[in-house]
Amino acid sequence: MSDATVENTVGPTVDKGRRTWIAITCGAGAVGGAAVAVPFVSTFAPSERARAAGAPVQVDISAMQPGEKITVEWRGKPVWIIRRTPEQLATLAKVEGELADPKSDRKAYPTPAYAKNQHRSIKPEFFVGVGICSHLGCSPSDKFQAGPQPSLPDNWAGGFLCPCHGSTFDLAGRVFKNKPAPDNLEVPPHMYLSDTTLLIGEDKKA
Repeated sequence: MSDATVENTVGPTVDKGRRTWIAITCGAGAVGGAAVAVPFVSTFAPSERARAAGAPVQVDISAMQPGEKITVEWRGKPVWIIRRTPEQLATLAKVEGELADPKSDRKAYPTPAYAKNQHRSIKPEFFVGVGICSHLGCSPSDKFQAGPQPSLPDNWAGGFLCPCHGSTFDLAGRVFKNKPAPDNLEVPPHMYLSDTTLLIGEDKKA
């Protein structure tokens, strides 16, 4: 066989192999680029860690009726939003003599300045509080109905009862005297973006 014959036989095979390797290399590059792009694009969305660290939570309260309570999560904590009735608001002044910290002066859970009032809120009608007892971290139960009930005094005006150790709180989250809980319920930073939209976790405009 002549040299020319060898060249004509091998030449096309080399070219075909070269094209195959180029195609494989390009394909691998495309896959690698996609793999890099996916994590990059995912950084545009807030991560679970960012939300747990305290990203503000926006809440629509337009449908809430007087006497209704809803719970949202902020920083891994349950935050209660309660639309109090006029009758419930009237009880806040009546129970002040029975409370351990009626003016929210204690420092363990500092109360924002805009909530250092009798109703502990920006708008008297709405209470915003963290639903965790200041004793050992249990979640108090709703006891909105007034009157004698198990584990509650006969003159109960409505509020919350911690099922773990019996601490009681009024409808502004203020703890009653001689209870295991050392402080009132925490009031988180919050503000109103409109009459019907509440933002929990920020209070720059408050």
